[in-house]
Amino acid sequence: MKKTLSRPQQARRQFLHSVILGSTVVGGALLGFIPVQHAKAQPKLRPPGALAEDDFLASCIKCGQCVQVCPVQAIRLDDIQHGFSLGTPYLNARAQACDFSCDAVQCVLACPTGSLSHKVDKKEQVSMGFARLVDEARCLAVQGQGFKGVARSGDYQGLLRYQDKDRWQPFPVKDYPYDLPLCDLCVRQCPIEGAISLQPLEQSTGDKKRPVVHDKCVGCGVCEMICPQQPAVIVIEPRATGGQA
Repeated sequence: MKKTLSRPQQARRQFLHSVILGSTVVGGALLGFIPVQHAKAQPKLRPPGALAEDDFLASCIKCGQCVQVCPVQAIRLDDIQHGFSLGTPYLNARAQACDFSCDAVQCVLACPTGSLSHKVDKKEQVSMGFARLVDEARCLAVQGQGFKGVARSGDYQGLLRYQDKDRWQPFPVKDYPYDLPLCDLCVRQCPIEGAISLQPLEQSTGDKKRPVVHDKCVGCGVCEMICPQQPAVIVIEPRATGGQA
């Protein structure tokens, strides 16, 4: 019978795997066997409070502490194909959003080098990116449609904290059913008050509305993760600098 690893064990295994791969890449690159690239073509969705990308890559020591403390295992480590970015933390919001209600943002507190920082200017809060509606025509709210059932089904493993169930314990998204006259999942589950709202469509009849993202959005990815359409009609665009603006 195959032994199931706990999440901390999985995180440690991922970290050790990254260290081994990192040593291989560095050694191979120095010997000329592996062409290491800067891998900046596609901006990464970094954890909350990440520095500008160049500073982040220079300061992150790839220790994996942020991975181990994340309560929903949202943070992953770049693999060998990402060149100098190998071993650095990032998120795939569609697979698992950042649990921005995790109290003090534990990944920032765990970072030993300041690559993730609570320090922000007067305009910003610790943030990751910004949500954008990318396929308005398929949005259920824009179509005036409701939603009944679970947002994500099958073998989906994503977790979310539901205030009406347990403020402290993340719950499987695939086990949480809805029955909504008008789909508002992106608004309903957003952990940041005032970050997104439904606004009536201009010159429309009925209950058709459009999700509108506001400046308070921190790019946590809950809206992208919870969107019942496949692929999601709302996605997170990482900040161009990879961190705070």
